[in-house]
Amino acid sequence: MSVRTTLSEKKLSKALDRVHKSQKEVFELYPGDSGARQPVHTVYGGAHLFTAETAKKLGDLAMRSMDIYAPDASTFAEAIGLSGSLGPKVYERVKEKLKREAVEDFRIDFEDGYGNRSDEEEDGHAAAAAHQVATGLQASSLPPFLGIRIKPLTRDLAARSFRTLDIFVTELLEKSGGKFPENFVVTLPKIMDKSDVEALVEVFELLEDRLDLPHRTLKMEFMVETTQSIFDSQGRTALPRFHQAADGRLTGAHFGTYDYTANCDITAAHQKMRHPACDFAKHVMKVTFAGTGVMLSDGATNIMPVPVHKGQDLSDLQKRDNRNAIYAAWRLHADDVRHSLVNGYYQGWDLHPGQLPTRYGAVYGFFLDGLQPASDRLKNFVDKAAQATLVGDIFDDAATGQGLLNYFLRGIACGAVTEDEALATGLSLEEIRSKSFVKIMAARRAPKT
Repeated sequence: MSVRTTLSEKKLSKALDRVHKSQKEVFELYPGDSGARQPVHTVYGGAHLFTAETAKKLGDLAMRSMDIYAPDASTFAEAIGLSGSLGPKVYERVKEKLKREAVEDFRIDFEDGYGNRSDEEEDGHAAAAAHQVATGLQASSLPPFLGIRIKPLTRDLAARSFRTLDIFVTELLEKSGGKFPENFVVTLPKIMDKSDVEALVEVFELLEDRLDLPHRTLKMEFMVETTQSIFDSQGRTALPRFHQAADGRLTGAHFGTYDYTANCDITAAHQKMRHPACDFAKHVMKVTFAGTGVMLSDGATNIMPVPVHKGQDLSDLQKRDNRNAIYAAWRLHADDVRHSLVNGYYQGWDLHPGQLPTRYGAVYGFFLDGLQPASDRLKNFVDKAAQATLVGDIFDDAATGQGLLNYFLRGIACGAVTEDEALATGLSLEEIRSKSFVKIMAARRAPKT
């Protein structure tokens, strides 16, 4: 059948060039999820306490907490509000995770978790922490993700922050033979203006030049904990400008629950992770960084799972008080983690080893509870790759494919889902490990030779 057109290719060329140029610019700004592993948490600890064995010690303390307060699967499931049918599987996987890799990401903290110390003390702790990181590198005892949090770049603290960063980086490279840990990052807190970001980038560039490091070796993550991080003084969304100022060095943005709510003049009794003010700020973060590859993290639950009575010779009543205190803190933490997961925040902060069991328990329960329906949807979608499909009452289009694949990639990475369980999707392990739904579909559609 012959058809006629009004516009020639030559007439359309200008409009097509505009589309292609625009698409190129959009892709550069929004490259999408890189498929790289994202930790499920960041554990913060004072720099003065950090050693090469910190991650292992935290895991040992977490296991002890489970042994005392959750000696079996049913007790643990009830304590964290988990479905009984998932209890045994989650319990065993949490215990295995704590033995194998209790801490996924650790931040050596020179800010809130460090306290007020003299310049001489901080100099010493910056050098000592760097030496411990070098030791951990040699011994392979560091968590998969690691970094330091410097002080905010205020008039009073900026010089101190830059000096700490300089000492740490210089000493680490000296002791490690020029090596950085994988996934090393510098956390910038309490950002008030994009000039904070620009100043840190400038110092990064100076360090890279003087230490003969490749350009953009040093990466940063933002703390979003001021109202000025959401809207600037002219009413504009601030985070995109911060992102641009980071000049390709931004890996993540972490929400600071308690500083942000204080900034909003919310009283201490209501400074909680699930406050509507927090949900608003985190949704702004979500919209800002969607498709950019920047990883987002929620904040921390600040009620710690610690016993109220100390000592060896406790009465039955005191032991009951301790159990109740631990279970209340565990349930609060698990509920906060589930709230984050439902809202698309797959990472959060942990501040105490007793929170590690509930972090993994809540995360594993979340992924395992959705395992069967996600498997069915992805299998059905793959089987009819070029078509939209319907499973039950949930409609999937082509954009859903990568999202479903990411569900399994996240679940496998954190230990919630085994690779064998992911085979129920109809994908091979090789296809799953490719991390790209587009590549999987392209390979399946390619003509067989």
